[in-house]
Amino acid sequence: MIAFVIAVFSLAGLIKGTIGLGLPAVSMGLLTMLMSPFQAATLLIVPSILTNFWQLFAEGHVLQLIRRFWLLLLGIIVGSVWSIFPTLGHSEFHSEALLGGMLALYGLYGLFAKKMPNLSRHATWLSPIMGYLGGALTVATGVVVIPVVPYLQTLHLKRDELVQALGLVFTTSTVCLAIFLQQNPVEGMPIDYTMSAIALIPALIGMWCGKKIRSRIPEQTFRSIFFMGLIALGSYMLLHQLGWI
Repeated sequence: MIAFVIAVFSLAGLIKGTIGLGLPAVSMGLLTMLMSPFQAATLLIVPSILTNFWQLFAEGHVLQLIRRFWLLLLGIIVGSVWSIFPTLGHSEFHSEALLGGMLALYGLYGLFAKKMPNLSRHATWLSPIMGYLGGALTVATGVVVIPVVPYLQTLHLKRDELVQALGLVFTTSTVCLAIFLQQNPVEGMPIDYTMSAIALIPALIGMWCGKKIRSRIPEQTFRSIFFMGLIALGSYMLLHQLGWI
């Protein structure tokens, strides 16, 4: 089990370092082959929070970023507290298949669309809505991607700005997820912080390698990898939840 966890988080960290996201999605998708989604989510806490901190603070200007996206962050917090979806570990409902399908479709759209729409002028009212849905899906699936990642992409941020903004969003959502898991335990599934801490080391190594790769890739190539990564992650989550792989 330890070897499997190390392998999963090494791969997830590599993807996160390269495209700025993917650690929760890859980890949840692979770990749930051997454990429940609730248990998989508990393993995400330490590596996800610390790698997101790394991603967030690597470029500086954090306070400026918070002031820019505070409505989005507020929406995430509210959504994680009052989710409209059945929450993780307390229902037979599985939203991972739907999440994976939306992720793959968004990746296809971003990869083949000539130009993403610019929604930055609507950010004041869109940010809390997108944040709420992202927070609600986080406590339902353990992953925050839809609709927050597509929304950030429509703001036409530069490459490093996008990666840092994703780090801010993922840090906030992971802290909310950790609080949710702690306050809503599932009988017979204790939170294993030791195993979660062990998973941090391969995640950091993978993320460092991924960041080295990203710094050497032209921006257009980076965008292509970003969307292809979304397609791959979403397709795997969808097919795995349908029992096809």
